[in-house]
Amino acid sequence: MSSSNDRIVHDPATVDPGDFYKLLTASIVPRPIAWVSSRSSDGIDNLSPYSFFSVSSTSPPVVQFTSVGGAKDSARNAIDTGQFVINIVSKSLMHLANDSSAGFDSDVDEFVEAGIPSTPATVVDCLRVADSPIAIECRLHRSIEVGNSVVIMGEVVALTVDPAIVADDGLPDYDKLAAVSRLGRIEWGMPGDTVDLDRPH
Repeated sequence: MSSSNDRIVHDPATVDPGDFYKLLTASIVPRPIAWVSSRSSDGIDNLSPYSFFSVSSTSPPVVQFTSVGGAKDSARNAIDTGQFVINIVSKSLMHLANDSSAGFDSDVDEFVEAGIPSTPATVVDCLRVADSPIAIECRLHRSIEVGNSVVIMGEVVALTVDPAIVADDGLPDYDKLAAVSRLGRIEWGMPGDTVDLDRPH
């Protein structure tokens, strides 16, 4: 660590990787949460939250999540079976999503263990979180190993939305969706204020 123009400079080559991970996750905030449900090739249902989550492409629609530290259960299931669901975590589901992040063994059904209601997905062969306002059903597009992590990209084959959170324009209403996010440390972000800004021409 050094200083430059009154800024603290952290060099990843000289900082412990675990400490740099904490610095990154406290800096890149808020991060949306992919609450990934999947099913193993042995038929065991899995559910776990991932805060490295974004859109990769819109045509075709592709979303991605990153499994830090290698292919954990969700990533491995997605690779093995070619399908998974990303459930959006609303404020009312935050504690359940956190509960599902525990280090369960691969042969444990997290839906059952954490007491999370489930329902079959509409297209892919695995479960989704019954009370999640939005479920993004995916088929594996590709997986990419990056450093100590695996990026899972899924082509969206269905996106189901609870009509109770839909605005007049047919899109999800931010306030009604009430999606939470991950911050640094053990902090979670609550839905906040919004500002409408027209893009410059």
